[in-house]
This record gives sequence, C-alpha cells and structure tokens, in this order.
Amino acid sequence: MKVAELAIILLSSLGLVVSGKVFQTLSHLKPQYRDNVQSAAVQDLLYRLIGDRSYEFVVTVNSSLTGNDGLDTYQLSSLGAGKVAVVGSSGVAAATGCYNYLKYFCGCHISWSGVQLQVPSPLPKVPSPITVKTPNRFRYYQNVCTSSYSFVWWDWARWEKEIDWMALNGINMPLAFTGQEAIWQRVFLTLGLNQSEIDDFFTGPAFLAWGRMGNIHTWGGPLSSNWMQNQLSLQSKIVERMRSLGMITVLPAFAGHIPQGLLRIFPKINVTRLGGWSNFNCTYSCSYLLDPEDPLFQKIGGLFMTELIREFGTDHIYNADTFNEMTPTCSDPVYLSAISSAIFKSMVNVDPGAIWLMQGWLFVNNPSFWKSAQIRALLHGAPIGKIIVLDLFAETSPVYQSTKSFFGQPFIWCMLHNFGGNHGLYGNVKSVNSGPFEAMSFNGSTMVGTGLTPEGIEQNDMIYELMNEIGWRSKPLNLTEWILDYSTRRYGQKNPNALTAWQLLLKSVYNCTQNWKDHNHAPLVRRPSLRMNTEVCYNQSYLFEAWKLMYLAAPSLSKSATFLYDLVDVTREAVQQLVTQYYIDIKTFYEIEDLENLMAAGGVLVYDLLPDLDNLLSSQSQFLLGRWLKDARKVAVTPEEASLYDMNARNQITLWGPTGNILDYANKQFGGLVQDYYSERWSLFLWCLIESLNTDQPFHQEKFNQAVFSVEKAFIYNSKKYSSTPTGDTIDIVKNIFIKYYPKAVKVNDVI
Repeated sequence: MKVAELAIILLSSLGLVVSGKVFQTLSHLKPQYRDNVQSAAVQDLLYRLIGDRSYEFVVTVNSSLTGNDGLDTYQLSSLGAGKVAVVGSSGVAAATGCYNYLKYFCGCHISWSGVQLQVPSPLPKVPSPITVKTPNRFRYYQNVCTSSYSFVWWDWARWEKEIDWMALNGINMPLAFTGQEAIWQRVFLTLGLNQSEIDDFFTGPAFLAWGRMGNIHTWGGPLSSNWMQNQLSLQSKIVERMRSLGMITVLPAFAGHIPQGLLRIFPKINVTRLGGWSNFNCTYSCSYLLDPEDPLFQKIGGLFMTELIREFGTDHIYNADTFNEMTPTCSDPVYLSAISSAIFKSMVNVDPGAIWLMQGWLFVNNPSFWKSAQIRALLHGAPIGKIIVLDLFAETSPVYQSTKSFFGQPFIWCMLHNFGGNHGLYGNVKSVNSGPFEAMSFNGSTMVGTGLTPEGIEQNDMIYELMNEIGWRSKPLNLTEWILDYSTRRYGQKNPNALTAWQLLLKSVYNCTQNWKDHNHAPLVRRPSLRMNTEVCYNQSYLFEAWKLMYLAAPSLSKSATFLYDLVDVTREAVQQLVTQYYIDIKTFYEIEDLENLMAAGGVLVYDLLPDLDNLLSSQSQFLLGRWLKDARKVAVTPEEASLYDMNARNQITLWGPTGNILDYANKQFGGLVQDYYSERWSLFLWCLIESLNTDQPFHQEKFNQAVFSVEKAFIYNSKKYSSTPTGDTIDIVKNIFIKYYPKAVKVNDVI
C-alpha cells in the first residue's frame, strides 16, 4: 500500500463520526481572535518548525467550518506547484491538520524529547480532500501541579515550544496560571496587608501550585519582586500566543483561601482553619478558609477577577480548587453548596459569562468524605452547565460513572498518568484507547472533551501522543498498527529491532492497569529500608528483551536524537529493575546473616551499577540534574535569589519540605542526583546492615532514617555545581552496561 493511501485511511478514521452533547451554556467558549490572525499564527508556527518549507503549506482559518455543533474541523488537500492546503475552523484545528499531514504523509514526529522532521521534497500529494472533525468540544491540557513540577523555571523560548506543541496536538483549552501572584499582591496591598504578611502567604517558586490551592504557605519563599514581574511579563506573552492560535485560556479565580494577615485587618471575619496537609504542620500549612457568607468573600474574589481581567483579558473560563486533598470541616450539603455558590458568584459578578473549571481529584482522593450527597451539593452550587469538571484520573479511577455524569454538570475525560514528574516507563494504553469512547456513550453522558492532566511532563512521549490523537477520533485505534507507525515516524526509518522492541513495550510497561499508588515507586529512588515494595505492574522479561532489541538497533539508529533518548530511557528502566534485584539479594543475605555475599551484592550496587547508571543519564541532556538547577538559577537576578531557587529545585525532587514531608514523591533519575543522593543513601544503608551483622545488633529503621536525613539535607544545601552539558557516548555506555548486566537480567527472567 502506498504511503498516501495509508495516510488517507488513517486520517479518515480520525473523527468523521460525531458524538456527545454540546451545551449551549458553553457556546461562548471559543477563539476570540479573527480568522486571519489565527491563520498567520499557524503559518508562523510552521516556520519555526520547518523554516522555508513552511511556505509550501497554504494555511487558512475559516471559523464557519465549526458549524452549529461547535466542533473543530480541518481539511487537507493538494494544490498545484507541490503545495498543500490546510483549512481549519480555528488556529488549533489548522495546526493539528498540519501535524497530521506531517505525521501520516511525511513520516515526521514532534515530541518533548526531540523531533524527526525529514520532510520529503516535493511534499507528498493528498490524492483526494480529507475532512476531519473532532467528536468533542474541548481538548484540555495541564494539571495545576504541572506549573511547579515542570514549568516553574521556564523562559519564553521554552514556553513558545510548548505552546507550539499544544497547537500541533490539537489542545484548545490550556491552563494559564503563570504570573497570578503579582495580581494577588496588588489585591492584598489594596486590602491593607503589609509585605511581610504577603511574603508569609506565598511559597517559593517550586511550591506555588500547592500555595495556590491552600495546601501550604511560606515554605521555600519569599517571592522576590523580580520573580513576580518576570512571571507577569511571561504570562502576557503566554496568553497572547495561546489566543492567537485559537486557544481558550483557563485563568485562575478565588477559591476562598486567605492569608492569616487578613485577620489583623478584619478581626471579625468568619473563617475556618483547615487541618495540616500531607505531613506538614501548621508552620507551613493549616490554611484559613473564608466563610462563603462573609461579605469579604465577594470583595476579595471581585478585586482579584477585576485586576486579572484588566491585566490579561479573559476567555470566560476560570479554575479554582478549594478542597484539594483537604477535608472540609463540615459535610453538610448546605455548607458545601454555599461554598461553591460563593466561588461561582465571585466569578460571575465580574464576568457574567464565567464558567468554572474544577479539578475532580478531590473525589478520587477522599471518597470516604465525598459521597453522592456531598458531591451533588458542591456541583449544584452553580447552575447546570456553569461548572466543567475535570475527571482527572479517568484512565484509572473515573468518577463520571458513579456520579451519573457529575450529576448533570459537563465533564472532561482526562488522563493523569504521571505523578510528581517521575521518570519511569509507564502507561495504561488499553484504558486510554477505550475509556473516552465509553464515556461518550455512557447513558446520559455530559462529556464535552478529553484532556491531559499529568503532574509532570517531558516523559513517556508515546502515551501523550496517543492520548492527543484519541481526542480527535470517534473510535479506538488498532494499537498494534499504531505503535509500529509511531516508532517508524519517531526514528525516521523502519528498524526491525526497534519495531519489535516497541511491541514488547506496549505489552509490558504500557500495559499497566493497577492503581497509581503502586507505580513509579521503585526502590532505587526510595529511602532504603528492609520493607520496600518490589512489585512491578508488567512482565519484566518483555522489558529486558526490548532493552536487548534497542541495544541491537543502536548501530543503525545512532544518528537519531529521539532514538538515543529512548535508548537511555529503556536502559534506565532495565537498570532500575536490576537495582531492585540487587536490593532483594542484599535483604535476603542480611536475613540469613550471610555477610560475605551481602557485601558482594552491595558492592556491585553501590560501586558499579549506580555509577554506571549515573554515567548513562549524564550522556543525555534531558536526564541532567545540572540542567534543572541551571534553569532555576538563571531566573534569579541576585546571588541570594539564585541560592534560594537552587534550594527550591533540589528540595522539590528530594525531601519535598523541610523534614521530608513528602519524601521522594517528585523523584527524578538525573545524572548527578543518582551519584550524589541516591547512591549516598544506599551506601549508608549497606554500611548499617553490615554494622548490624558485625555487632549482632538489630537494624533500627528509625535510627537509619535520622542518619540518612543528614545526608539528604546536606545534598539540598551543598554548593556543588553540576554540568548542564551531556558527557560521554551514550551508545558506548549502554554497551558497557548491557554486556555487564544483561546476564543478570536473563537470570531474573528465568526465576520469574
């Protein structure tokens, strides 16, 4: 079959069947910029992507293509002189059409880890015009945590690439949370707070997401005036670019949390103090929640909305999360309805067209509190159609089914996938490939879109490209065929070993169906103990065989940047499992008091395997601790500020709090971090076990925890600089690791 014929079949199956309801109350949520502005923005995007070849694309935005159903549409056809015409109902639709042409006619690929843009010349013809319509109104993007786990240190150049990626992948409703602290500071100063009270309310940059939701305050701060102005300027560019491409930006709103300083100014206000969050005590947690009936609620909400819209304009949709991972002090439905009513009222008083976007994570996180009566009350505090709920973790724990489609409020089926921005090959492709279509056909479904809601990005490119395509399809894909095409596009050529490797990855690491609490928690990146979870959600033999095949593919694909990234990632995953096996050996030898073999296994782990892993990760820029720290320090304008941001960056990925409050949650497998943090912990653990056997004294976990905390804290506050430039030859390093450790992997498989 010719490439063009295959492309027509693939593209024609994307979205020709339209399903789902479009709520009239949401009809005003649409691109605001004129068609010609959006057309020019997409043309500029293409130029950034492929340079002068972009002039071979004739891009037009024609909003009348949307029709009465409000669903985005694009059309592809060939013109004379080797040009391709792309017409979209919005800038996003046109950009999606361009990328799908590049994918399915030109074999190109664009992802966080790299691009493969070997565009044929002349452009392949589209034999007959293709029309593709999405089955749902919205394709949402971001978790409120993504702004801290991934975006926190970004400059405009990095944001520009991300917004391009959003448009190319069909995302038309992104969260736009940058810069809001500057607006809040204006509001608080207007209300009479002094600067120290404001500083006490704001967290440091790496923890702002949880300050915004009222989980914590103060930790990692204060925020400098430089930070606030820089972020304010950045947000202006972000929303301008998003809107020029036809996106609907989701801005923040007032959720009810207030600084303690307001109690000094308004001593008679009615407030409730919530409990501590996630092992934080009231030094950094226990936020104050303003009573919905207190007049100050509407005053604060109105001041913030007015100032926000004056600064950034609006697309009439706002996010606010009041009870994220925090239990309300009262379960009375009347109270819960009053809270949501007050939040919505504070929006609509300023913007009569306001729609409230709410994350549905609270219903998953605390089901013992959020029963049907409580959920219904919270959601019915605003009129039907005025709240859109993000079914945040629908690929694993969908809520729409048990709430009769959120009791009538529209919802977006979301794939959360990643917690904390962890590295680790993982996915639930079967659920992603079927869940949205099951939700659309659910009896009385109020589904209005699909979404990506990872806490951290720049990992597992495949699962995100898959989910983005699902947002434009009306039925599930053939995953076997899709993964073969994906791997060919990603590397720019067919390689039998790589193709088979991806099939094995699809059957193993991307076929995990278990609960989120059990994945990405490998012993490698956990504080060591004798009681560590060593289970995995996939067949390890498939992973090790995929590793072997990627190793064999390396000579042919050594020039592909995306392949080198994947080679490191698959090898990293294999080494992670080998670390687990050495841990099991160490634990076994300790329990039978075999000191000699314990020392041998521990020596290999600490002095051989972990240094090899560190060298591997240091060979690719995406896996460098130095890059993360450099980006943090680069935002600063003073040495003091640079030190604070460096501490923020180190603390978030390790202790997550002053005392390890959320220890290792946001763990990363970075070159530099493995050697100077994880390896140091394992060395101390091994020494303690040896000392225990030598002295015939039991191992005390609590004593070890106290000792290792000093090691962990020392890493956060040391001044060591880490390279932001890759070192070493990736293929040579992988070869060295493979030759040394693959026999161990095969032995593990035989046992399994």
